[in-house]
Amino acid sequence: MTFKTLAIALALIAVPTLTLAEGCFHGKEKQAMSCATGTTYDSATKSCMPVST
Repeated sequence: MTFKTLAIALALIAVPTLTLAEGCFHGKEKQAMSCATGTTYDSATKSCMPVST
């Protein structure tokens, strides 16, 4: 009975910890920027700028 209690207690501690570890990269993902036709992404202003020819 002591082993079962210990195993359940460890599972209850480990599961939330592992679940939180899955979300460690929140906000660090990179997403591709897409601009409308006739514009291009300007990294200095971090926005889409019209293409000048």
